[in-house]
Amino acid sequence: MSAVSSARAAAARPELHAQRPTRMPRPRAERRRTPFPSVSVIVPTRNEARNLEIVLPAIAAVRPSVHEIIVVDGDSTDGTVETAKRVLPGVRVIKQTRRGKGNAMACGFAAATGDVLVMFDADGSADPGEIPAFVSALVAGADFAKGSRFTPGGGSDDITLLRKTGNAGLNGVANALFGTSYSDLCYGYNAFWADLLPVLDLPAIDAPAPEEGMLWGDGFEIETVLNCRIAAAGMKITEVPSIERQRVFGDTNLRTFADGARVLRTLLAEHRRADRRKSDRRN
Repeated sequence: MSAVSSARAAAARPELHAQRPTRMPRPRAERRRTPFPSVSVIVPTRNEARNLEIVLPAIAAVRPSVHEIIVVDGDSTDGTVETAKRVLPGVRVIKQTRRGKGNAMACGFAAATGDVLVMFDADGSADPGEIPAFVSALVAGADFAKGSRFTPGGGSDDITLLRKTGNAGLNGVANALFGTSYSDLCYGYNAFWADLLPVLDLPAIDAPAPEEGMLWGDGFEIETVLNCRIAAAGMKITEVPSIERQRVFGDTNLRTFADGARVLRTLLAEHRRADRRKSDRRN
């Protein structure tokens, strides 16, 4: 089979990508669980210069202060990198190694030095003031703090009735497959202890990109992949109420039907992956 045919076959069966031998590097030994963790905020970006002028100072103003802010750039052409360095001189800016939000997050995770890693969108829809609540949930005993717009205290200024209905359906599928009680599967505002990186088992950031498509986990399926793998590993998940605001500048990349179908495919693929791993352990 040619390399192109192999890539096409993998794209048709996304779970094949999960079997790649190269993996994320293990976290540094000094990362630990402590009542006063250092916090790294990972901000994936692509052409978000105008939003970063608002978002980065707001994150830097959070108290207790975060340890570091890492902007991961995906070949922006609007001056995103220059803007980040100008509005927040202490920011760390790195380039992602392939394309896709998942790869950007993986690059940020690998570069981070904090005890806690926070996933934070650059579009201005998330409230940095909620970061201490996520950290408190982890310090209180959670492995993974899952933001939710639909738990008491949460809400959204942006979600449509159609997307809300679809999200509820996908929650039901996820909860049935993984025994979870998620109320907001598709929300990307999450935080977790850095020592969980091996559990996530994401593609190595130095793995070559396929000729067609993406490695499994490199795309927008990243949030669902993380939620599934954390649940499959039996980790403790705590939902944190979160208020989603509308994107400040620019247009959303969300596509209701296409993204919903991708989340459903991800749930099924990750459930098959979890079943295979259980079978391997038994054998």
